[in-house]
Amino acid sequence: MINTKIYKSVYSLSEKLMAAAKKDNNEVFESLYAELKAVCIDNENTGKDHPEQWETLADFTDELEDAVAGYEKALEKAIAINSNDHISSISLSMATLQIELGQSIAAIKNLQVAKISANKIEDTELKGEVDDLLETLLG
Repeated sequence: MINTKIYKSVYSLSEKLMAAAKKDNNEVFESLYAELKAVCIDNENTGKDHPEQWETLADFTDELEDAVAGYEKALEKAIAINSNDHISSISLSMATLQIELGQSIAAIKNLQVAKISANKIEDTELKGEVDDLLETLLG
């Protein structure tokens, strides 16, 4: 379970990041992104470390390769705490970027991980997204 204070901080920063992105305010966006990254780094390998903060950081990472690396870190942390909700959503996000990067085989592997984890959660919308994307890739 994510620390409530950390969750509120990450959630607040993500809302501010979305607002800055919507306004094309790069200066504010970069400042907020640095703040979110600092939260992740400060909490890394402590009792406050959680995949959600790393997933959020990856969500706001502009460079696709860097975002995939961020999702990989988030996925490791989700697997470590056996969080099927996070494993599913992170794997789906990572696969989506891998498709954009032309990495279909890696994307299929991540979608298969997402599908296995999604079968253990209640989010039917997420399950549908995973199934649809996997079906598209596999033909």
